[in-house]
Amino acid sequence: MQRLYDFLRRHPLGVDVFWAVFLLGLSGMSLVSGMFDAGREEILAVPVALGLSTIVALRRRLPEKMLLLAIAVGVLQLVGDVRPNIGNFAMLVITFTVATIGERWASRLALVCSLSAASLSQVRWEAEPGGSWPQQIFVTVIMTVPFVLAWVMGDSLRTRRAYFSQLEERAARLEREREAQSKVAVAAERARIARELHDVVAHNVSVMVVQADGAAYVMDAAPDQARQALETISSTGRQALAEMRRLLGVLRTGDAPESGEYVPQPDVEQIEDLVDQVRRTGLAVDFKVEGTARPLPSGVELTAYRIVQEALTNTRKHGGPDAGASVRLVYFDDGLGLLVEDDGRGAAHELYEDGGADGAGHGMIGMRERVGMVGGTLDAGPRPGGGFRISALLPLKPAD
Repeated sequence: MQRLYDFLRRHPLGVDVFWAVFLLGLSGMSLVSGMFDAGREEILAVPVALGLSTIVALRRRLPEKMLLLAIAVGVLQLVGDVRPNIGNFAMLVITFTVATIGERWASRLALVCSLSAASLSQVRWEAEPGGSWPQQIFVTVIMTVPFVLAWVMGDSLRTRRAYFSQLEERAARLEREREAQSKVAVAAERARIARELHDVVAHNVSVMVVQADGAAYVMDAAPDQARQALETISSTGRQALAEMRRLLGVLRTGDAPESGEYVPQPDVEQIEDLVDQVRRTGLAVDFKVEGTARPLPSGVELTAYRIVQEALTNTRKHGGPDAGASVRLVYFDDGLGLLVEDDGRGAAHELYEDGGADGAGHGMIGMRERVGMVGGTLDAGPRPGGGFRISALLPLKPAD
């Protein structure tokens, strides 16, 4: 049964042609019966029957033109005195079809014709000659109701189809928007992971390289210092592995957790430990906290830690052998201020521009992105008198 239904839906023209032939056969039987009973030929009844059958056959292919053909056939019946017969069922069919899939003007025209067809038919062919006017009005109403119902059903079906079409379009649009939002979220997550990887790798590897170079330099002359440098390399490597494990734990969401615990996100309280670690590498760092410390949003604390980490890493890379640095944390009523300065030779100008001509400066770009995500401001550039300065203001409320 389902196959038959699917076949009929795939071949609407064939279905309409079948019913048109069936209707033409009934009309032909009525015409033959009328000829023999009346004993005369109704020449105009033949083209009327053919026209009505054509209307049924092509109603879905050419709804507006078939409506005009139906009007023409109706006028021909009125003028040629061809009384309505079973073939006029095509008028109901075309009214329903035009109200369902036709243009709006055709639907309105079909409604007007439906309201007037019964009245014109009653005037042309009185159902009961000599009947009273209430009887004529009753017959007219009874004949009009089927046409009006056909138009109302067709218009309701049109409205329902338009509603479902809007639902499908809305669902498709929401699906496209969801895919676009997913792509944006994936890009943002990739950028965040890239920033985290840069901060972890750049800082810890830089410390390990400096300590390895120092250990190699004093290996023979001062074995104790070399041993201390190797211990610093070991602890720094463990810290890097812990942070990498935490980052990979985020990426493996949904997988079975590995044994062991992931370290929490760095916060403001760990900045002092970071400064101590940098001091052990040989860089003199002055650290000071001003204002009353209080709990901060996790995003602000992570941003503050990463800014200080990146700034001190840049000082070791570009400040020169005798550079010193200072770190200031200032708690304001509505935000957290950061000031990291060094008195070294400073970085090349391209490194604190947006990527630079050679694509360098990714750390500075990461800083700006982090600060922008929490709604803060960042200023970075050469310091008067030499060296480099990074200042940031991070609001206590998360960004919109």
